[in-house]
Amino acid sequence: MPKIHIYDTTLRDGTQGEGISLSVEDKLKIARRLDEFGIDYVEGGWPGSNPKDAEVFKRLKAEPLKHAKLAAFGSTRRASVRPEEDANLQALVESGAPVATIFGKTWNLHVTEALRVPLEQNLEMIHDSVAFLKSKGIEVIFDAEHFFDGYAADPGYAVSTVVAAANAGADSVVLCDTNGGSVQAFLLKAMSDVQAAVNIPVGIHAHNDIDMAVANSIAAVESGAVQVQGTMNGYGERCGNANLCTIIPILQLKMGYDCIPAESMTELVSLSVYMDEIANVIPNDRQPFVGRSAFAHKAGVHVDAIMKQPRTYEH
Repeated sequence: MPKIHIYDTTLRDGTQGEGISLSVEDKLKIARRLDEFGIDYVEGGWPGSNPKDAEVFKRLKAEPLKHAKLAAFGSTRRASVRPEEDANLQALVESGAPVATIFGKTWNLHVTEALRVPLEQNLEMIHDSVAFLKSKGIEVIFDAEHFFDGYAADPGYAVSTVVAAANAGADSVVLCDTNGGSVQAFLLKAMSDVQAAVNIPVGIHAHNDIDMAVANSIAAVESGAVQVQGTMNGYGERCGNANLCTIIPILQLKMGYDCIPAESMTELVSLSVYMDEIANVIPNDRQPFVGRSAFAHKAGVHVDAIMKQPRTYEH
């Protein structure tokens, strides 16, 4: 079966959700549970942003994960410093994580209004940051932040940011629907242009602001994406991230992709519940595949048929 790499960002992007706060011990428990489950990449957090995440990486460096690759998240260098002098990039190196996932600006609006640097300088920041991390022997994933909004505003420039990362040696690039407002046809057109421009693996990171994060992630895989980023139970800011508890069984059970060890699939429900318990979140009973009501039938014709043959009313 074709391999799709699952990248879990529950410990970083998931904790951006309102009401979710994880301690160091919580994060370590979740990281090890995801590792046991068979997730390929576990993002431990942003080591340069707060002492809690720095401690998580320190602990995981002393007792490494067995299956999953630990990823440290950060940004490209600041405009005013060289990469070797940038505290954020140094924190990524010092974390000991074998994978660094860095985000860079791809939307010209963000470059001119948030970073307030010339467009060309932003390309240099992306290139320099990736090249620096690669020189340290680290696997580098470039998260193209706001890629689809950037593509809508200026397709050529948005693609040029991804090319800059690829030319600097990025191992893969992940296209981020950071505002979560893209529809499939547009998303796939943008993705196609990236695939034509670079010769490295492409992934997808979708947010759920118009309830299309799962659908967009699946469509991206069908169009050649080999990495899917998301969170367990869809945790995340605003309307959440792409829900890995839905994406994994769709890809593996419905479409024949290889995402996790086959024997781990029976643990998906308990993993979902485990996450809610640690995060102190009320479970969504109507969540596909793992919710208590996902295969529940109340009465009447449905129940009569189910008792005779479950396939009559279960996908």
